[in-house]
Amino acid sequence: MFKDRLDAARQLTKALQKYQGQNPLVLAIPRGAVPMGVWMAQALHGEMDVVLVRKLRAPFQPEVAIGAVDETGLACLSPYAATLGIDPQYVKNEIQRQIKTLKSRRQQYSQIRAAIPVQGRVVIVVDDGLATGATMMSALKALRQHHPQRLVCAIPVASPEALTKIQPLADETVCLSAPEDFMAVAQFYRQFPQVSDAQVLEFLRAPAQPTPQIRCP
Repeated sequence: MFKDRLDAARQLTKALQKYQGQNPLVLAIPRGAVPMGVWMAQALHGEMDVVLVRKLRAPFQPEVAIGAVDETGLACLSPYAATLGIDPQYVKNEIQRQIKTLKSRRQQYSQIRAAIPVQGRVVIVVDDGLATGATMMSALKALRQHHPQRLVCAIPVASPEALTKIQPLADETVCLSAPEDFMAVAQFYRQFPQVSDAQVLEFLRAPAQPTPQIRCP
């Protein structure tokens, strides 16, 4: 159980101490992981940016991911998606909807800061937890195409199934907990409020500080 996202970020940072001094690039998956990424990058004396991926939502169950898509339009469907009898046209439309959101977010973020190149960097991809693992899988696959020196996946908590899926895609996976009774990411946080688009923009505007002063929503 984590008190909040800041508590999770602190604990992850302790597990990633070997990367301090290597100027790691911490890439957060918006929106929930952004405050965590800011704190971790400062604590590890690295840089922070975002990696944009979006989950593909099941029809009538938007909280259920049937896959994910990255900025290039590359979609990864979960194996069980085919068993749900989903109309292929729905999947195509959902991919286009999420690509539109990704383009909109990138346009917003680019007005604040340019994307930091990944090639040759130690890259730490962080999220506040993994249920299906779809978005993290999409993020890791997309980033691998840009040839990082080392690709690290860092999450506070994950379902055992999601952890098994993402481990082959990273050079190292740091997961603090993978409980068998996993039902949802929120159950492992005492405080787990939504992070808004406005808050993400505020975090991205904040200058780096030598000592972390970030309060995580």
